[in-house]
Formats: sequence, structure tokens, C-alpha cells
Amino acid sequence: MAKVFVTGGTGFVGAHVVRKLVERGDHVVVLVRPGSNLRLLQGLPIETVTGNIISLDSLLWPLRKVDELYHIAADYRLWAPDPREIYLNNLVGTLHVMEAALRLQVPRVVYTSTVGCLGLPRNGTPGNEETPVTREELVGHYKKSKYDAERVALDYVTKGLNVVIVNPSTPIGPGDIKPTPTGKIILDFLKGKMLAYVDTGLNLVDVEDVAEGHLLAAAKGRVGEKYILGNRDLTLQEILTILAQITNRQPPSLRIPHWVSLLAAYGDSAVSLILGKAPGIPVEGALMAKKKMFFSPQKSINELGLPQRSVEDALARAVRWFMDNGYAGK
Repeated sequence: MAKVFVTGGTGFVGAHVVRKLVERGDHVVVLVRPGSNLRLLQGLPIETVTGNIISLDSLLWPLRKVDELYHIAADYRLWAPDPREIYLNNLVGTLHVMEAALRLQVPRVVYTSTVGCLGLPRNGTPGNEETPVTREELVGHYKKSKYDAERVALDYVTKGLNVVIVNPSTPIGPGDIKPTPTGKIILDFLKGKMLAYVDTGLNLVDVEDVAEGHLLAAAKGRVGEKYILGNRDLTLQEILTILAQITNRQPPSLRIPHWVSLLAAYGDSAVSLILGKAPGIPVEGALMAKKKMFFSPQKSINELGLPQRSVEDALARAVRWFMDNGYAGK
């Protein structure tokens, strides 16, 4: 029985990874912050350790004699009252996890990054792990912080740490507890708030495949390599059409220009600043929508055997989970 340590195990992707590890028969230790919501881990035979990745000392004791480490914890927000929080959690937190793993000689580390810090070809074709990108090209603090954190992980490879990086695209499915910005799109549709759309796109992937991809990366991934955990490129209009078919509702038919959505985002942010709350339309989200986030998972399929479950089924299970858990109202 392997002893496995997981950060971010209480979140959407992390909880699915924890379940896969439990099913494999591992002794799973999950780092939880004080007051964390353990709802997604209820009933699982796991060990929890209270700590925080921004504290190196809180990592050193629980990482002793660990066979595998999955660093999944991330601050996934498109807006924060103080952006320094995002860098503290994503960059400094990753530095501490890698440093603790190196000191304790953890044999295998899987670091969860994002396609958000990968490049996109100028001709509109899907990006891959090798597509060039500069930090300046990335929109927003989340992407920049994850780009910086990737550099940290790769730096620790040169120091002798056995790190494999996975770059999930846009996971969908049950258990999107916060929800993520993508889950919010589904919720807005269910609540009838999605009255129009912009010409953008995402690479959707079943969260079960993303979880499986983590374990496959640990078993088969090459040290220092990146692996896109994705599946199918879809425009936002296509996603909304699938949601309409699942729910027997009408999809929005009005497509608005990007400048209109950006103007609305700036206006919403100004009001939110006055009220002291998060904007409903983050400016960073509106800026990101100007590019279609299309990516190829072919390397992960070829080298890891990444599964490719039905995206339609994953969307249907996400809808059902949101409805069953009261997210969509009455």
C-alpha cells in the first residue's frame, strides 16, 4: 500500500483524485486548512492533516515517508480584492511544497498546473505543451501566478526532484463545489441568466478523466514534462446548445461583440468596488474570452493513455449535481 499525500483534496479536481487513489487502495493523506469544507470527502477512508501550503513548517512533518505527492491546491479566481493573495497561494505555496518534497526526498511529485499558462498559436489551431508563450501574453493574475509556479516546479526538477506537470483544460462534472468559473457558466444557464454569448471557446474534459490523468502521470509521465489533460474543443455557443439539449431549454441566440462584454465587465467591476464584493463579470474573464482556449491532449493520450469520456455526459452529470444540491434554485 502506497502512502500518498494530496494538497487541494477538498476541491473539485482534488476530491476526484482522492477518490481514485482510495479506489487504488492507497493510504491517502489530505492536507486541509482550518475550517475547510470536507463535504466532497465524506465517507472516504482517508487521513487528514491540518496545515497550509503557505507555511513550509506545516508540510515537513506530514510529508515524511510519502511515496507520491499530488500538489493540486490552487487559488482559482479571476478576481480578488488583493491580487497578492493569488500569488501567495499559487506561487509561494508551490515553492514550499516543492522545497518540502525535496528535503524529504519524496520519490514522485505530480504538480497540477493549467492550460491557462500555455501558449496559443496565432493561426487559431489548438495549442500544445510546446507552443511558445511569454508571461506578458497571459491575461490576469491567476494565469501569471500559475505560469510562475510552473517555473518553480521545473526549477526543482534541476535540483533532483522527480516532478511531472499536468495541465488540465476545463474540467466539468459533479462536485464543482465553489463553483469554478466554468461551473458558473452552467449555473447561469440553469438560472436563466445566460441571455447572450460571446464568440469564445474552451477545451472541455470530464473531471473523472482529469483525475485519472493525475494517476497516469504519476505512473507513466516523464520527469520534467507537461501533459495536457483535455478532451474536446467547443465554442461557447456549442456548449450552450448541448446544455439546452440536456435541459430541454432554449439556448441564447444573441451573440454580442467582445467590446460589449468588456464594457459590461468594467461597469460591473466599478459597482463591485463601491459595494466591496466580487464582480459578477470579472474583467479578466472578459479579456480571456477574446481567445478560444483550444488545446490538443494528444501527448497525454499517446504517452499516458488518457481516457476520453463523453463531454456531453460530463455536462449532464454536472447539471444533475447542481440541481440535486440546490445550486440552481427551485
